[in-house]
Amino acid sequence: MIAPLPIKIANRAPSKSCISPTHLNNLINNAAKSKNLKHATQIHSQLVTQSYLPIPFLYNNLLNLYCKCGRISLALTLFSINSRTHFHVYESIITYTTLITHLSHSKFSIKALSFFNEMRRNHIFPNHFTFSAVLPACADTMVIFHGKQMHSLIRKHGFDSDVFVGSALVDMYAKCGEMIFAKILFDEMPERNLVSWNSMIVGFLQNKLYDETVEFFVHVVRDDLINPDQVSFSSVLSACANVRGVDMGRQVHGVVIKSGLEYLPYVKNSLMDMYSKCGVFDDAENLFRTIEDRDVVTWNVMMMGCVQNNSFEEACNYFWMMRREGISPDEASFSTVLHAAASIAALDQGSLIHDQIIKTGFETNTCVSSSLVTMYAKCGSLIDGRRVFTESEDRNVVLWTATISACQQHGCADQVIELFEDMLREGIRPDYITFVSVLSACGHTGRVDEGFSYFNSMIQTHNITPGSEHYACMVDLLGRAGKLLEAKKFIETMPIEPDISVWGALLGACRKYGDLELGGEVAKRLFQIEPTNPGNYVLLRNMYARAGMLDEADEVRRLMGVNKVRKEPGCSWLDVKNTTYVFTAHDKSHSRTNEIYKMLGKLEEMVKQKGYIAETQYAINNVDEYKERSLWYHSEK
Repeated sequence: MIAPLPIKIANRAPSKSCISPTHLNNLINNAAKSKNLKHATQIHSQLVTQSYLPIPFLYNNLLNLYCKCGRISLALTLFSINSRTHFHVYESIITYTTLITHLSHSKFSIKALSFFNEMRRNHIFPNHFTFSAVLPACADTMVIFHGKQMHSLIRKHGFDSDVFVGSALVDMYAKCGEMIFAKILFDEMPERNLVSWNSMIVGFLQNKLYDETVEFFVHVVRDDLINPDQVSFSSVLSACANVRGVDMGRQVHGVVIKSGLEYLPYVKNSLMDMYSKCGVFDDAENLFRTIEDRDVVTWNVMMMGCVQNNSFEEACNYFWMMRREGISPDEASFSTVLHAAASIAALDQGSLIHDQIIKTGFETNTCVSSSLVTMYAKCGSLIDGRRVFTESEDRNVVLWTATISACQQHGCADQVIELFEDMLREGIRPDYITFVSVLSACGHTGRVDEGFSYFNSMIQTHNITPGSEHYACMVDLLGRAGKLLEAKKFIETMPIEPDISVWGALLGACRKYGDLELGGEVAKRLFQIEPTNPGNYVLLRNMYARAGMLDEADEVRRLMGVNKVRKEPGCSWLDVKNTTYVFTAHDKSHSRTNEIYKMLGKLEEMVKQKGYIAETQYAINNVDEYKERSLWYHSEK
């Protein structure tokens, strides 16, 4: 860091070779464009040397320069030192508005509001620029009280009819989740511009009102109210993606072409994202090929699209293509490709990506470290995952939770509890996801009392409201302990409506303990809630099969046919010489199928010699020979 030494230099007499204020102002503007901190401090030194610092436009532009260089702290220090000595010179509406603007944009929301209040205490009255600058800070606090207070002040000062202030107010109410107020205010605006309309479109999107987002955009285009820009298009495309509305997305694509904005990378990335999320990945790939100047965001969108469409191998391929083109990955790149590698248990791929993380200096990034821990855990190498955690210096709640989840996935319940207690001792507050892993670990080790203690501490100690995942863990905890009736009573006393995860946990317990009566009752509930989920049918069918009730098992199979439910086959992955091979149960598509099944037969003989006895009670077949054979060709989903 370059120390702001010029700040400490006292005002001096003008030197013989004076530089004009206009020339220095031009230097400030050029330095602001390049965001060059070294130039900023040199210019500052000249301002002090030439005794130009008290000139308002130079002083304010210098503050703006430091902020644009990303050193708001230097701007605040400069302001603090000079305002104590020459208040009338160094504090003005422009000065305060400049600082409030940059504090708001840099998410120092409380500091921005503090400066606004200080300005009013010093009897400096805000103008429309000040209000437009401070309203985003109100929005970022997510405290509607701040926003409503500011709204009252705006009315008091007579700026409520200003289009820029009105747009900022609409945006503030939308970000605080008050879309009704935002819509009322928007309708009352005497004048609206593109920012006003975008504030509503983005507001609907941020509040997950996707249909309203699309309807509002259609209204704008149909009535030719404004010419949409890249913000308008990216927002409505995101809404289409979230409701998988590919038909509407294609229509928006047509409007993009008509408006001549299809060349903008931001718009093309939004189109690619929409097509990927709507499941038409080929269209996303076709768009990708038309982009000549691909930046890291474009590559990230493609990798994310691959992951969303379960093309995990392709995601890894795109990552390496990006590296070959000389594009440096960012946090999102590494997180996405690590997720892809983890999804196909590609440990070799994950290790190579880890090398890239070290080379590019991202090993200190906690988000990337968390993704690494998860990848190693899903690839079966918990030791490597724990090593990443141990070597990380900045361990936040995300990294702790990733490591706890990794241990839980590997059935290391004792390590889960130990890590959780270490986390609490280090003063890290657990979050919603942390407790899911902890409660699950308690369930897998029969720690009923301990599990309830952690569950109760969520509300009483950590102020976390339990969700369906936590209730499902508690039902699973009771179910695994054989307390099926207690589990059912627990569900009946839940403050929220039990979902499929909760009932599914109870059905799993019924299967384990062979409670066909309760299992049938729970399964019927699941069929009503989620009639197309094959897992529920298969679980009930297996329960009947284990009890020898093959007619009932066949009836469940018939019900699957009536409801057009099809069980997707499970898959297995295998990496050989950097190539990933995918197999499904009874798969004979590979060119070396005969060799594969011959080796499988040898493995079967070997394990039987070691004392293996096939458990065929869950296999749906009347002939024991076929029951046992089906187990050898089974692949977990």
